[in-house]
Amino acid sequence: MKTVLKALLITTLTATSAWSLSAIEIIDKVNNRDDGESVSRTLKMELTDKRGKKRVQETLSYRKYYGKDKKSVLFYKAPKRLRGTGFLTYDHAVSDDEQWLYLPALRKVRRVSASDRGDWFLGTDFSYEDIKKETKVSTEDYDFKLLGEEQVDGHAVYKVEFVAKNEEIAKELGYSRLVALIDKTIFISRKVTFYDERGELLKRLYNQEIKEVDGLWTIHHMQMTNAQNGHESHFYFSDIDYKKALSDTLFTQQSLKRGK
Repeated sequence: MKTVLKALLITTLTATSAWSLSAIEIIDKVNNRDDGESVSRTLKMELTDKRGKKRVQETLSYRKYYGKDKKSVLFYKAPKRLRGTGFLTYDHAVSDDEQWLYLPALRKVRRVSASDRGDWFLGTDFSYEDIKKETKVSTEDYDFKLLGEEQVDGHAVYKVEFVAKNEEIAKELGYSRLVALIDKTIFISRKVTFYDERGELLKRLYNQEIKEVDGLWTIHHMQMTNAQNGHESHFYFSDIDYKKALSDTLFTQQSLKRGK
């Protein structure tokens, strides 16, 4: 009898160990999740201030992987005052990332430095870093801790804390820590809470309408609410195409200047 109980205990412990994930293993699954070799899409941004005044911006967005490196570009189509504005980012796996912003009024491509990556992106509640990383996570910037498991809208999630590795990184990002609720099945964050450099609540991200497109789980609506100024940004993705061939010339500074 003791032998049987011992065998059952060993089996249970082994199974538990096999199915339990550490925080870094969860983050690795987030970063290794298949989101297509490339994608083109339309992005509509609805920005609302604390008085309820709404502004709408429309863009075309493209992304392409080169091995473990990723290039993304975004072109503004509306409103008229922003038409021709472009944002280009190279997210490198090993070397420092690169970002450029083109403003037609200045007729100049401006490089976005690492110290600016925590700045708000063109009046939205997303930072340059948020836009660049999208659904991925920088393991160079944060240490991770698994806080537990919860439910979000009927979905089982891991609750993972991200803590900036040092004060310099926290200052660059504008975040001292984040708490992400990561779907246990598809490894996309359903909710993320951001805390500023002082540890105060800054903003909340709610990823909604997560549906399959061409067999890939895709966020169709991102809602970012700023708890400190009452501002809110809604990103709506449509015309999502993972099969469209994208030219390498699209992801260049010359393309930024052309606005396409």
